[in-house]
Amino acid sequence: PRPPAPQALPSPSAPSLERRRYTAAPPTMIPSIYTRSALLFAVASAFQPRNLIIGRSSLASRSIRSNSNRPRLQMTQGPFPELTVFDLDACFWDEEMYTLSKIPDESNIVKGDLNGRGEGVIGVMSGRTRISLHKGSLLAMQAHHDNKYPGMKVCFASSADTPLAEKIGRASLKLLEVVPGVTVWDLVVGRDWDGEDINQIGRQPPLSSNKSATHFPILRELTRVRYDRMLFFDDCQWGDHCGQVERACKESATGKGPVTVRTPFGLGVDEWAEGLEKYAKTYQAVDGADNYNIKK
Repeated sequence: PRPPAPQALPSPSAPSLERRRYTAAPPTMIPSIYTRSALLFAVASAFQPRNLIIGRSSLASRSIRSNSNRPRLQMTQGPFPELTVFDLDACFWDEEMYTLSKIPDESNIVKGDLNGRGEGVIGVMSGRTRISLHKGSLLAMQAHHDNKYPGMKVCFASSADTPLAEKIGRASLKLLEVVPGVTVWDLVVGRDWDGEDINQIGRQPPLSSNKSATHFPILRELTRVRYDRMLFFDDCQWGDHCGQVERACKESATGKGPVTVRTPFGLGVDEWAEGLEKYAKTYQAVDGADNYNIKK
């Protein structure tokens, strides 16, 4: 039989079929390392929890809230808290006092529109950092200024880290305006407390970092307002201050403590309305809507 014909070996200059297929493929079929990285980052971002807390100061400066599409709550008609207590840093306003180094004065003010009420002080500068009220804070203070919450007073409970941070905070309260010509300090200290500074700001003795152990018991004694007649807002980024106050500060007669609202993205309009509504429901559940003036 005739032996099989020998197969011709490919010429070194002639590429193989596989080689030709590879070189003929368009460049877009092989994504670059940068394209692959971008795709992986996009996928990872899509599954990242929206309420992930990365850092206190980063959340304080964040302007877009995770629940910005949630329908706005309606303002309640009462009953209203006898005492509303605000945390300052990353709650009432947008900055952290412990990160700042300069006590602001009248030469450091920033003027602008006060929510349609005229031009006034909307910010104060500490060095290169501007301190401004959150939208819900300004709305709450303006409504309080207009006496829309009968019987309610306001104060602050902040565990400012250092004595300097405390001084920066108090100075800012004396400069930031609610309406033109009326500062937060004028309204809270001047009108609500007849010039007496009952605010608990700082963590130097007799205060501490635990608001439930120091700030609120002192406020209870100074104001004579029962815990279950208080409404408290706190960002709760360095600890669950709201939970601590709820558990530790209770009235023996009702077993209830302050109504609390967490504001990890700062006090927005929705959070303010939520606090008023939550307080009204809690109060009515304890005392009954018809007995508000009697059991007060």
